Amino acid sequence: MKRIDRIYAYIKGIYNDSKVREKGVTAAAIAQQLDILRSNVSRELNELYRQKKICKSTGRPVLYFYDDGKVKNTVRQKKTDNLSDNIHDTHSNTAFCKFVGSSLKPQIDQAKAAIIYPPDGLHTLILGQTGVGKTLFAHMMFDYGCEVGRFKKDAPFITFNCADYYNNPQLLISHIFGHMRGAFTGADTNSIGLIESADEGVLFLDEVHRLPPEGQEMIFYFMDTGTFNRLGETKRERKARVLIICATTEDPESVLTKTFQRRIPNIIQIPPLTERPIEEKLEITKLLFLKEAHFIKRPIKVSGDAIKALIGSIGPGNVGQLESNIRLLCAQGLLNIKNRKYIEIDYHILPQQIKSGILAMSTKRQDMAAISATIGNEFYVTPNSKGKLPKEVEDEKFNLYQMVENKVKILRSEGIADDVIQQVMIADVNAYLKDFYIKQKQNVKLSVHDRLLKIIDADMVDFTQQVADVVARRINLVSKERFLYAFGLHLSSLFARIKEKKQLRSSSLSGMVDTTTIEFELAQEIKKIIEQHYDLVIADSETEYFAMLLQSLKEEDITDKIVIAVAMHGNYTASSVCDVARKLFSATKVQLIPFDMPLECKPNEMLGKITDKLRTINCSQGVLLMADMGSLCNFGALIEEQLNIPVMTINMVTTPLVLEAMRKVDMAGITLPAVYDSLKSFGGYDDSTILPDTKKAEKSDAIITICSSGEGTAEKLKQIIFDILINAGILNIKIIPLSLYDMKENIKKLSEKYNIVASVGVVNPQIDAPFIPLETLLGGRENALLCHLPMVGNHVAAGKKDNNVVLRHLCRDALHDMLLYLNPDKVINLLLEFTERLEKLFDSDFSNAQKLKIIVHTGCALERQVIHNTIKYNSKLAGKIDADKLSKVAEAASVFEKILQLKLNKDELCYIAAMV
Repeated sequence: MKRIDRIYAYIKGIYNDSKVREKGVTAAAIAQQLDILRSNVSRELNELYRQKKICKSTGRPVLYFYDDGKVKNTVRQKKTDNLSDNIHDTHSNTAFCKFVGSSLKPQIDQAKAAIIYPPDGLHTLILGQTGVGKTLFAHMMFDYGCEVGRFKKDAPFITFNCADYYNNPQLLISHIFGHMRGAFTGADTNSIGLIESADEGVLFLDEVHRLPPEGQEMIFYFMDTGTFNRLGETKRERKARVLIICATTEDPESVLTKTFQRRIPNIIQIPPLTERPIEEKLEITKLLFLKEAHFIKRPIKVSGDAIKALIGSIGPGNVGQLESNIRLLCAQGLLNIKNRKYIEIDYHILPQQIKSGILAMSTKRQDMAAISATIGNEFYVTPNSKGKLPKEVEDEKFNLYQMVENKVKILRSEGIADDVIQQVMIADVNAYLKDFYIKQKQNVKLSVHDRLLKIIDADMVDFTQQVADVVARRINLVSKERFLYAFGLHLSSLFARIKEKKQLRSSSLSGMVDTTTIEFELAQEIKKIIEQHYDLVIADSETEYFAMLLQSLKEEDITDKIVIAVAMHGNYTASSVCDVARKLFSATKVQLIPFDMPLECKPNEMLGKITDKLRTINCSQGVLLMADMGSLCNFGALIEEQLNIPVMTINMVTTPLVLEAMRKVDMAGITLPAVYDSLKSFGGYDDSTILPDTKKAEKSDAIITICSSGEGTAEKLKQIIFDILINAGILNIKIIPLSLYDMKENIKKLSEKYNIVASVGVVNPQIDAPFIPLETLLGGRENALLCHLPMVGNHVAAGKKDNNVVLRHLCRDALHDMLLYLNPDKVINLLLEFTERLEKLFDSDFSNAQKLKIIVHTGCALERQVIHNTIKYNSKLAGKIDADKLSKVAEAASVFEKILQLKLNKDELCYIAAMV
């Protein structure tokens, strides 16, 4: 039964249920019930609606009904409107509408419950990586509270980032609770805190892990009693009614006090974008492009490959990083717009770090298929699109040669391995054929035979049918009709090439198609059939195209895969290796089975355990036995004999070897011998970031950077220190990031191979080497590090002239997040020169913090000048700025007019003058 018929039968079948008949059914419910991709269900439902076999509502969510000829659409619409009203009455969903996808429904329900819980709601802690939307989620909780009457319309929502003053606990606590005059040096007046400002509303504490323990104690006391005191007061007599929402990227167990955690009953975990369904990733990507199209007021055309690379490159930055990447691409597209009326974004213009995302997607065939099924080869969005992204329809001719050759050329130019290209091509050819087939299928009144006759001649249609019958007897096809279209049209293209003498002796697919598969064997047979029927000679290279067609149209059986059996000595050794491999590798279709062999277990018992387990599994494609040593390495032949299945054994198994095996097995059309051969030559993953060169007899010098995780800040610190050393002419010091976890043990191991000359970071490791605190390095110039380095080998710590590398890094990072049209890497030197001019003109030495503030503001001012969107300075305050001061700022800013032909107006100059 065809998919559209299954869906129609399901809707017709539930018509007998009066409850369902009255409420209707959604595309998501049908997709879940019939185990079909939601995008495919939506397409078939729209087709049924066009055929007037079903009717649907026009509200949200769209509900579908079986049309018995008696019920009018207006009635359906009325029922839907009533349903929407009921949903709105019982805690509206509009507050959370910006969160895409149903996967976050549990978190949203949890948030709603926290808001409405009597009498004042539940204090909440939101956990999640950077960029998942914790701040947005907190705002939506507040909006929901306003909608349901929990908060007044004018209730305050106060946001505070605890990282702003993390190095000054006293000032941090003062901001939150307020202070009394004389509470500390500089406290000249009484000041209210955020708690008082947020009375009757919400206080959102971002990066709450930066709050010192004494601050956490004051917060949890306030949660308990509703009372607090300002800094400098001895009695807790002040009261406020505040719902506290906190957020952190860290593990609360390691950064928050136990008492503070106990006072927060509601903890909401926002999953990273990588863990959310592909449909939601795609929808978020679409909406971000729609946002950019609306912002720049131009249509945007995006290729399918660019979308796959973008989604595949999603990393720790989550939605925030994805939004930055899309904005970067739109800016690049705007630069290359030429005479077109729209921005075009394709794979060619992607930065290398985004291009590599297509490799990550290559192992997720279902995700690639879902993207292709939803958007085809490209999608097109306009500034006026209201959440809908129409696909750009082109009257294209079927040309498999051009599609394959162009794609292979792009992927090979990026240095991607042939086995990965093969997997990407199979998925893309499948999507290309499917998209073309759907376009040709629009006229439902014509049969497949008649529709083909409109494209190719009658003899070729009959011959194509004969070939399809041969293929269908040998392999299971996704759709015989689709094969008829694909093969018939490809045959027509082949004869056109022969006529024009364009046949090539070697194709773009040369060396990429596995010659040991049944598809390649069948492709050779098809070549002979064509040659006999048409009495001509076809180049051998055409066999590879036939094989690619067959692999793309073959129905994939997710249970029909090579089975990986990992057998190792020890009680939990194999289980641990497999557990790590599963977490690191996202493919869910690979069957990875661990077998732990305790030392007291006899070989015959272990062999029986393995064979009994494999009997219950489909092993038709064979078993790859990965063993560590001893008798386990000899089980292959015995298993093969007992179960009558192919078995190949890899010895001396390691975790990287298991990971590589999973990657190979997950590839479409791969065979057991091919996997075995590739693993025999596998030398492991190269990782020289931490381990030193053991071949050197003498210890090399090293600086260690320390932060909470050994990632993020430590890696960024590593790059800053590297540039400082290069700038000073020091080339032979290695920089090694470390985490606080097992810090002493790791330093001890490193000391055996390295001469540690300094440490930089958040904690003093108490070693026999200078320690430079993170704030010291970031707050001053790089001499904070260089002056502590002794003479090492042939280099001296006093190197080149100080060019303030630290400030350059900080400014560049800040500008990368804020500038869209100006390139931060190009203007940073000009902005640094501008601050140096200001220092000379004002005969002053600015701090790094002041320079950072001036540079970032001036960079944004220049961008505003580019897009003619300048801001106004308060006219009353402008008159108070000293004319001489304003003149000096204007003189320094003349550098922009000379180099960039950009002149800052008086309002922008006033803002800068106020900072100096």
